[in-house]
Amino acid sequence: MSTVVQPCARCGARWAVQSTPMHWCPRCRGVLLSPAPIDAPAERRNYRWVARRPDHRARRSPAAGHPVPSAETPRYTHIPRWGLLDPPPKPAAAAPRPLTRLTARASTLLITTTALFAVAAVGELLRYLLLLRNRTRLIHPALLFSSDALVIGAAVLALLFALLSAVAVVGWLIDTRRAAFQETGRADPRSVRVLVLGCVIPVVNLLWPGVFLTELVARRSDPRALRAIRIWWAAWVFGGVVAAAALLWRTADSLQAEADGVLFTAFTDLVAAAVALLTLAMMRAVEERDVLGRSRTARRWLVAVDPAVPVIEPVHPGGRAPQAVGESAPDAADEGNGADDGTDVEDNGAVDREQQEVLAK
Repeated sequence: MSTVVQPCARCGARWAVQSTPMHWCPRCRGVLLSPAPIDAPAERRNYRWVARRPDHRARRSPAAGHPVPSAETPRYTHIPRWGLLDPPPKPAAAAPRPLTRLTARASTLLITTTALFAVAAVGELLRYLLLLRNRTRLIHPALLFSSDALVIGAAVLALLFALLSAVAVVGWLIDTRRAAFQETGRADPRSVRVLVLGCVIPVVNLLWPGVFLTELVARRSDPRALRAIRIWWAAWVFGGVVAAAALLWRTADSLQAEADGVLFTAFTDLVAAAVALLTLAMMRAVEERDVLGRSRTARRWLVAVDPAVPVIEPVHPGGRAPQAVGESAPDAADEGNGADDGTDVEDNGAVDREQQEVLAK
């Protein structure tokens, strides 16, 4: 197959035409120079014949500025390490959950909540002492204002951090259950909505959190974690009952009931602090850590037995060690030699005394 090349008179582009010559440049619409007659001499031709294979594809010339690759063998100034230290592929980052940051600070929030409830209990006790003193003496307004500020401020902060701690613990429960069930190749049978509602709805949240936690450690056969969950569950229910009783106590209108309510509020704050602390201990027990947050190491007990032969031969009083069973008795001739026997006895006695002195030292 032959190709006719027609140059453009305007832009100079050259177009290869395989059949009937074109008249207009496809790029600038300029006039294409017609090819000369086939039998024209070479100096009069404005085209050239090019023979190509049917599957030929025109190659573009390298763009300006791009160096032409060298045909020489590549050389390296150092040992190439590509492919030898390929890092493992990084796992795809999981989508961040709304409670991730708060859940990561669950321990700090629980410790802060414990401290604030303890301060609130101290403030209630100080207010009760002021009430006792106010029976016979007047209280300075500045002291009364300080007491009110301590009680109200500590109570508000304690309730705020208790709410944040509760949200963080719920997020921790969701993440821990998901990870525990994924280890067994299963999905959590309870949805996130069920877990949240079971931990948030009043009265209902006294029962279901303990159920959720028991399901979490049921397959581990870890008695320590299960015992920590049961202790926390009992404290959680007791704290809820005490909190409800404290709210009902505030409805009393007598002065003595209000004064007793101050003491009962202090007791409620102490119970809340203990529940927050037990919550932290329970979380760390489920995570197989100790109370201080350190990883627990398994202890291996080995049976220690005494050696079959005593290391130190016991001292036998009387100057001579007892005769072993089966040992032949001394000959009569040796017994008749009094001088020799006396010397031996004295020598043996001296040796035994020296041994006793060494052992005594």
